[in-house]
Amino acid sequence: METQPLRFGIIGTGMMGLEHQRNLAALPGAVVTAFSDPTPTSLEWARAEVGGEGVTCFSDHRDLLTSGLVDAVVIASPNMTHRTIAADVIASGLHVLIEKPLALTTAECRELLEIPTAPGQVVAVGLEYRYMPPVAELISLVRGGAVGEPKMVSITEHRFPFLMKVGDWNRFNENTGGTLVEKCCHFFDLMNLLTGANPVRVMASGAQDVNHLDERYDGRVPDILDNAFVIVDYDNGMRCALDLCMFAEGSEEQEELSVVGTLGKVEAFLPSSTVRVGQRSTGRGGVITRHVVDDSIGHEGFHHGASFVEHRRFIEAIRGGTAPEVTLLDGLRAVAIGEAAQIALAEHRVVELSEVGTLS
Repeated sequence: METQPLRFGIIGTGMMGLEHQRNLAALPGAVVTAFSDPTPTSLEWARAEVGGEGVTCFSDHRDLLTSGLVDAVVIASPNMTHRTIAADVIASGLHVLIEKPLALTTAECRELLEIPTAPGQVVAVGLEYRYMPPVAELISLVRGGAVGEPKMVSITEHRFPFLMKVGDWNRFNENTGGTLVEKCCHFFDLMNLLTGANPVRVMASGAQDVNHLDERYDGRVPDILDNAFVIVDYDNGMRCALDLCMFAEGSEEQEELSVVGTLGKVEAFLPSSTVRVGQRSTGRGGVITRHVVDDSIGHEGFHHGASFVEHRRFIEAIRGGTAPEVTLLDGLRAVAIGEAAQIALAEHRVVELSEVGTLS
């Protein structure tokens, strides 16, 4: 018997909403049947993206939820709307993938975790960096013992400034949760994944030194950070570091990840999509470098194919009646580190994770 395609609705049809649509269009067994966005121009972009055929558009996400046109929903609206919209979708019983960050604060994330879900309902969070091919390979190598017992994780992102968004909502901490929540929750999720432990304290230093200082919005100057160092200590003794710079367009690699353990070191680089593996026993001369690709990816998009894999795994969970790989608790834990880092930076002190809420 032929399985009917899963019908998807996308809430928020800006840049990321349309990126989700493109990924779903490349996946067998999925079809986008509805869009929702309160901004008419954004809905027009969505209509143009699909040629205006086969989709229904709504200005209010609640009308989409009650339309009977969708089985699953992707939330790709601005950060400050996530908590309210996600609460409505979870309560509706529809399957949902919530774009990162889950919400602006740990407390808001906790509110979403406390909403009862329907039997079989899949509620996932869009932390797709773990699915980038070289990152996925790094995770696999570390779990396979390539570095022995992991001790240190280092992540560098040197990139371009924040992009322009509809209404310029991403220029202010009050709308984003702050750069260390908005942008860096991806990296904190990877730290949590690689350590397999609980974060206990955070140290941070950073500033807004270069970007957006000449911009004005109703007379206000943007307040989002454009560079930072963050150190996270874990309860198993591991420590992780993030080096972020958002005025580093001259970098050859945008992301660099390394895990060092008792036996060796594994590194991953993007966009070159290379992985390096070295052992203490063989030293520098024994380092192996290789290019990593995933030929099963049908749409590369903005994140090196990670969003395609994310949607494929989401659909597999729905079809199989299994839990999602990236849960609401994963989303909360990533936001919690970002929130603690924002406090540590602002108040020039070490912040215990217990200060922002429970992580279990």
